[in-house]
Amino acid sequence: MGTPVDATPDFIQAALVATSNAPGYPQTIGTPALRELMRNWAQSILGVTGDFDVLPSIGSKEVVSNLPSILEARTLLYPKIAYPTYLVGGILARAENTAVDFDPATWPTADLAWINSPSNPTGRISPVSELKAVIEYSRKTGAVIASDECYFNFPAKQDGPQPKSILHVAQGDNKNLLSLHSLSKRSNLAGYRAGMIIGDPLLIAKIREFRKHSGLLVAAPVQAAMVAALSDERHVHEQAARYAKRRDIMIPALESLGFRIEDTEAGLYIWCTRGERDLDSVQFLAELGILVTPGHFYGDDGARHIRVALTATDAQISQAAARILG
Repeated sequence: MGTPVDATPDFIQAALVATSNAPGYPQTIGTPALRELMRNWAQSILGVTGDFDVLPSIGSKEVVSNLPSILEARTLLYPKIAYPTYLVGGILARAENTAVDFDPATWPTADLAWINSPSNPTGRISPVSELKAVIEYSRKTGAVIASDECYFNFPAKQDGPQPKSILHVAQGDNKNLLSLHSLSKRSNLAGYRAGMIIGDPLLIAKIREFRKHSGLLVAAPVQAAMVAALSDERHVHEQAARYAKRRDIMIPALESLGFRIEDTEAGLYIWCTRGERDLDSVQFLAELGILVTPGHFYGDDGARHIRVALTATDAQISQAAARILG
């Protein structure tokens, strides 16, 4: 699983504990301190400009599963190799769901289109030219673009490809654009359920009303923890370095077995293939005591790949590499 195993930073835990006496209902829109920090973070880290709004969320998965219903999408597009919840959200909304390639010129008209950069499971980073084409598709068709960017903080190499938010590429025209972020990976807060929605103020307003009446409110102590987490980038860089180190250990080991590494430009995973059926690769590694995810879990196009998660301790990663290398 891609669940973080490294400790939640002490200063974030302290913020949660300090605000644990929370008898009143939390604010749907976020506390003033949290709203200010989310806006500042969006501007300084993502490079967002123009008119935009922010909203805290209970992680990012609940947004992914609920957004098609909130927006009353009748037609939905999602990547051919993708996090399964994009499709699940479309099914829950009773939408017509279509898996698509990266080129928006080939996309049919739709109400809502999901993109995911860096990608889960592949770690692929969408180039700026592709993001511009996605924005142009939205301008021509009126489609809402939901960009899942929860692995934004973890490029594989600091001198390699770097993720860009779709809101940065939009250069201030954020109409029909949403960017989703999660503190689950960035700050090891998966157990807190803390995320953010950033983008078109009119869309944020509609989402906010739905969330207010459906009780999807981020707990007050979690909002305080988010304030602490978004006030510091050092712990994020430290976590990125951990994943980079684990990636550098595992890739040569997998390559020694004949695996070809594909994409894997960012995120928490290695996407690879030996040209065989994914379950054959899964079984081969399982016999070494190493569990990986078959690629077909993420769509038929992944049926000859596996996803190797870097969400294991340094000791476990080293042990796995040692088993492979004999």
